[in-house]
Amino acid sequence: MTQSPPPIAPSFEAEGRPGAGALLVEQIGEAAGKRAKARSVRPLGRLLPYLMRHKAHAAIAVFWLLLSTAGSLALTGTARGAIDNGFENAGRDLNLWFLVLGANALFLGLATAFRYFYVTKTGERVIADLRTGLFDRILTLDPSFYARMRTGEVLSRLTTDIALVETLLTTSVSFALRNALTMVGGTILLSVVSLKLTGLVLLTVPFLLGPLFLFGRRVRKLTVRAQDEFAGAVGFAGESVDAIETVQAFGREASAIARFGAAVERAFDVSLIRIKARALMTAMIIVVMFGGVTLVLWLGAQDVIAGRMTPGALLQFVLLSVFVAGAVGALGESWGDVQKAAGAMERIDELMRAVPEIAAPAQPRVLPEPPRGEVSMSAVDFAYPGRPDLAALKGFSLTVRPGETVALVGPSGAGKSTVFRLLLRFYDPQTGTVSVDGVDVREADPVAVRRRFAWVSQEAPLFSGSALENIRFGREAATEDEVRAVADKAQALGFIDALPEGFGTPLGERGKSLSGGQRQRLAIARALVRNAPILLLDEATSALDAGNEQLVQQALDAAMEERTTLVIAHRLATVLRADRIVVMEDGAVVDQGTHLELIARGGLYARLAELQFRSD
Repeated sequence: MTQSPPPIAPSFEAEGRPGAGALLVEQIGEAAGKRAKARSVRPLGRLLPYLMRHKAHAAIAVFWLLLSTAGSLALTGTARGAIDNGFENAGRDLNLWFLVLGANALFLGLATAFRYFYVTKTGERVIADLRTGLFDRILTLDPSFYARMRTGEVLSRLTTDIALVETLLTTSVSFALRNALTMVGGTILLSVVSLKLTGLVLLTVPFLLGPLFLFGRRVRKLTVRAQDEFAGAVGFAGESVDAIETVQAFGREASAIARFGAAVERAFDVSLIRIKARALMTAMIIVVMFGGVTLVLWLGAQDVIAGRMTPGALLQFVLLSVFVAGAVGALGESWGDVQKAAGAMERIDELMRAVPEIAAPAQPRVLPEPPRGEVSMSAVDFAYPGRPDLAALKGFSLTVRPGETVALVGPSGAGKSTVFRLLLRFYDPQTGTVSVDGVDVREADPVAVRRRFAWVSQEAPLFSGSALENIRFGREAATEDEVRAVADKAQALGFIDALPEGFGTPLGERGKSLSGGQRQRLAIARALVRNAPILLLDEATSALDAGNEQLVQQALDAAMEERTTLVIAHRLATVLRADRIVVMEDGAVVDQGTHLELIARGGLYARLAELQFRSD
């Protein structure tokens, strides 16, 4: 269930809201603009807290890393001993030296296996924690955030970018650390074998580091650009797949494919430039590295001829040179992975640093127990973020007493759904007070506030699990008997039992294997099982036929008698059952009363009743 709650965005347009979450998105946009200027791998430092949670495993990994590096360097010493000492005394000690070489190789193999296991295990553990932490952050961000940041782009950071960091932690970091230790240890041993030749080798280092850092910066910038381009393509693909029926119905397959292909090509073009830069960097490093080593080895051969170095020492120097040169070259390759992971981590960090505007105060007020089921809105002015000039509510006031059923009626864009969003504290009003059971929702924990509500939205969003899991989404601890009972009340038991596996049948992504009416009845069952004191119904029976609507309405009537209910409705049958009807227009209350009272007064409600309820 990784998708963001889908019922939020579709109805924004109806409230006259063009976009929201400006502050959060602006923070991310500014951070994205600064990425090109960043020249370090400091974003990877964000992984340190995750690594410290598993420092014992990290210490074991470092231990075996040191041993495996020591084992590989020790091979050069045993090889030198075999050459210089193995042929003495008619080769009597040759077998012994080769046994030592074999033992060295066995130790190296075991140490390498343990190194790989512990380094990879630690990396995978850190990545698992990072995934969980990022998903936790994603779900705490306000609904307004997702009105501007496409879900596909968020998921790209949760998948593609984390995969790049995973490659670094599970593969590249082990490879890079081993090569770094080999380079340092090998350099020390080279100086022991021949300080003069080692000095000549070190003269080539600046020529190696120059391309490494010069091209490394460019590779990192291009990596971030490629990831941004690909994230855009994934975002568009997600939208197209999610609305596949609409795409096909309007014959827009070719257009969607062309647009996605263009986005992929832009990402490929950027990646191609990065690949060329990295290839040139690798070529320059190899030429400088092996050219320098060849020159140094020629000088070493002259020392052997002159008797200033033994053949075994030259062999050891050759092996160490190869190890060190290979390590430097491998570090150049690993640096590219580090740059890619740093760019990915920077994108991840943007989400991790995004702070939700709706959060619990430092010392939240506790809502009274047992709950009364009273809600109140007083002199509320509210405009969605990003459109302060277009108010969704203007001086709106409403009090709903415990157990009362209130219907909100008005034209599209009047602010009815906005009332629900403020009660659920998806947003806070600019002025005025929203309270639940006498407590200002801004002073309480949003989770505690939302626990008092059961919400049935018009879109009836479901998840890809079974019918049982979807109903239990309302209350995870609900027993199977309770689930069956609420399914029966919502007139959903019949079609659920008819499914191949009954309540255990997978419903497909967002329950698309069900009809609109079936999805809506499941959503009603999910709300009923929650046993919340306040019920919010947003056109809860709009997708039902007349027969099923009458049956479900009976279930809702029983539920309404037990709790406070706010209903957004256009159907006469629903409105007539309300204790009070609140008529809204242009974000304000223009009238309220019973059906007969409002009809008698004429005005907006009477006109809506004549237009919308004539068939009823």
